[in-house]
Amino acid sequence: MHKQFFVSRDIIQNHNMSKSSDINFKVQLDENQVPEKIDWTASDAGEESSCKAMLVSLWDEKENNTLRIDLWTKEMTVDDMKKFFHQSIMTMADTFERATNETEMAKEMKEFGTDFAEKMGLVGHVK
Repeated sequence: MHKQFFVSRDIIQNHNMSKSSDINFKVQLDENQVPEKIDWTASDAGEESSCKAMLVSLWDEKENNTLRIDLWTKEMTVDDMKKFFHQSIMTMADTFERATNETEMAKEMKEFGTDFAEKMGLVGHVK
């Protein structure tokens, strides 16, 4: 069974010109609805790629909350999941700082990410 998720984003370029880009996810499920394979394409990239996990967050302005799509395949190992979450925490801190200019809070988020890596045994494996 295949499920497809489509995400579109508008990219503002120079003044009033905009560009549209499509990001598509195709998820192959087993008989128990567990993801076996996740493929994705982006119209900007021009080629299909696969991944073992994805975390997508969408802000619902009308409901004033976050909608999420969190998926991982059977082949995603626990060690890879720990690395994936560590890297997600660190990049969320970067994004938060760029979006809000809240440097101190971003620093605290990164400190949490570093603590997470240490507690998960990722020290020495962290990139």
